Amino acid sequence: MRKKLLPGLIHRLPQNAMSRTMGKITASKFSRLAIQRYIRHYQIDASIVEKPVKEYKTLKEFFTRRLKPGARPIAEGADVVVSPVDGTISQLGDICEGTLIQAKGKGYSVAELLGGCAHEAERYYGGKFITIYLSPRDYHRIHMPVTGNLMGYSYLPGRLYPVNQLGVEHVDRLFARNERLVTYIHTENQGEVALIKVGALFVGSVKVVYNTATTNVKKARQMEGPIDGTPVYEKGDEVGWFEFGSTVILLFESGQLEWASGVETGASLLMGQKLATIPIK
Repeated sequence: MRKKLLPGLIHRLPQNAMSRTMGKITASKFSRLAIQRYIRHYQIDASIVEKPVKEYKTLKEFFTRRLKPGARPIAEGADVVVSPVDGTISQLGDICEGTLIQAKGKGYSVAELLGGCAHEAERYYGGKFITIYLSPRDYHRIHMPVTGNLMGYSYLPGRLYPVNQLGVEHVDRLFARNERLVTYIHTENQGEVALIKVGALFVGSVKVVYNTATTNVKKARQMEGPIDGTPVYEKGDEVGWFEFGSTVILLFESGQLEWASGVETGASLLMGQKLATIPIK
């Protein structure tokens, strides 16, 4: 009975309002009382957190914590792509006929993931993708997978279905329906990469360092445009953060990308870990 009720229930929940409320709760001064319990429950290694736990004033502040320098070494090599986040690989593979895999028997198109932009979508046809799920225990800062210029962004309003196994298995086209914040990265030798931050149930917001774009706001409207100055960010530089667990999707152009050893569905990743290699053009 539970298996039948839950899939139907997640469609009826006021997901965006619930998520904004959760954001307010975790930002309240009383939420700091839950930090130690949160650490114990999710077995978080507090020894690598940037500052002493007692200095965090809210649960949200701890959730978006930075780590101590060196806690996440960045794999070296001009041809090396690194994981932008800590998390677990949900899916990865080839982008066949413009389609990505969500779960067994479920797919969605690159075009709808990118907000219906056919021109941008075609760039990735024949390329590869990887979907990385961040659980509540993970480090939630998002970093550059490659060195490159930040060319543009898109904010795509939508639903906030859960992105855990329940959501992935029961919500068709989940990642193309949830709110997304896309960053387009141009590299000198490895083509363009799309870094897609997907919102989820109870994600207060997704934020980026290069402008004031944020997700899950009232009366949201789609926004897109260039990033001022097309700044260069080095591999491993911080580019944004989640304010609760969610998902990152990377899209790569057609080429010779090869996944690193051990990079497979179900594998755990650490930010900065070698993800793949793309031969220098």
